[in-house]
Amino acid sequence: MQTKYIDLIEQTFDFPQNEFKLVDHCLKFHELNLMELIEKHGTPLKFNYLPRISENINACIQWFNHSIKKTNYTGNYFYSYCTKSSHFSFILEEVLKNQVHLETSSAVDISIIQHLYKEGKIKKGTYIICNGYKTQDYISKIGELVDQTALFVISVIDNIEELSQLLQTTNKNINIGIRIASEESPQFTFYTSRLGIRYKDIVPFFKEKIKSDPRVNLTMLHFFINTGINDNSYYWSELTKCLEVYSELKKINPALKSLNIGGGFPIKNSLGFDFDYQYIITEIIKKIKKTCNKNKIKEPDIFTEFGSFTVGESGGAIFEVIHQKQQNDREKWNMINSSFMTNLPDTWSINKRFIMLPINRWNKDYEHVLLGGLTCDSDDFYNSEQHTNSIYLPKYVKEEPLFIGFFNTGAYQESIGGYGGLKHCLIPEPKHVIIKKDSTGNITTEVFNEEQSPQKFLSILGYNNS
Repeated sequence: MQTKYIDLIEQTFDFPQNEFKLVDHCLKFHELNLMELIEKHGTPLKFNYLPRISENINACIQWFNHSIKKTNYTGNYFYSYCTKSSHFSFILEEVLKNQVHLETSSAVDISIIQHLYKEGKIKKGTYIICNGYKTQDYISKIGELVDQTALFVISVIDNIEELSQLLQTTNKNINIGIRIASEESPQFTFYTSRLGIRYKDIVPFFKEKIKSDPRVNLTMLHFFINTGINDNSYYWSELTKCLEVYSELKKINPALKSLNIGGGFPIKNSLGFDFDYQYIITEIIKKIKKTCNKNKIKEPDIFTEFGSFTVGESGGAIFEVIHQKQQNDREKWNMINSSFMTNLPDTWSINKRFIMLPINRWNKDYEHVLLGGLTCDSDDFYNSEQHTNSIYLPKYVKEEPLFIGFFNTGAYQESIGGYGGLKHCLIPEPKHVIIKKDSTGNITTEVFNEEQSPQKFLSILGYNNS
């Protein structure tokens, strides 16, 4: 009988895979021996495998360049990183190694840009696309960026009032984009996005507020849908409407030259994940080209602003199963030495799935379990009721430690979880390790932050102020 955990995986998926393989019945992630990482740093543990960031960026650039060549598309492609996905310095430094551009969403983002620019890590002429709803502080910081740097700043207008506020922050000419308030997917709570300007208001806004102002250069139309880029009728319908607006604007505004197709690519969330990136990119480019040819306008430069796709597959979290509880005839709870609510918040807040695999004991029999976190909140769990697939793990044995990993967690978890601050039930932030390759291709590890200590909690709470 095939009752081992490895049997279950091999019967269900193609395994091994590019980033997952076994060595001595233990899991290896890319070139990283995870048991050695655990032995060195302990658990709970978060890590970022930085080479994956550059791999995904360069793969995407190659896909777009291939499709552009295949379709004889005349516009150019620009890869931008959406900084809100992860703001850490080591992430931005890895991203910028690839000569790409950046998209911001807050005033603090601009401060990060200014810092990196002063250090020479952002080159002159890099596009900085300023997105999102803009507070006065955010608008003021954009003005500083225009006045004080040689960066190509494009402020994407979210509402009509923003333009006049932006003009007051600088005496220089400004480059702007307009964000379309796209219709939300049929399953969404609201009909229209809260962000952007309505389709029917965009052309009148240009004619009344932009066309006659010599200081304003409308260069970009921004299109974004929350579901991301997918091969479905909703995506193609919204893209079609966007292209109709672009064509109308281009005819009356020759300076318009770029289309930002915001909304990210999906990332791998299962060993059975299957998404044809090259196909969808080619179809997008063909759609844009066809519309432009029909309207007899020049094909635009294409911008993307990928966040999760850039950094998501670099991240991982490792926990130990520290106890098993049999709560009734059907339910076994494996308790981990951390919390899903605090350290993988997307698992409970939006029912997001990550790749979950045991690190060791793949040659042991498996069982059906539920996974519980350490907080006292009823939502601190990960199970089949929240996710499509049941959870199977090697059988728990008290005398044999069992470690589990969650993979492709590199986007948003730290910012949503409140990295370095207070957590639910004061669950500590795990040790965080950065994994790099040196100049000879060898793997190196560096501790970015130690596990959050009681003293840090006390300081935040004001107990160490006297």
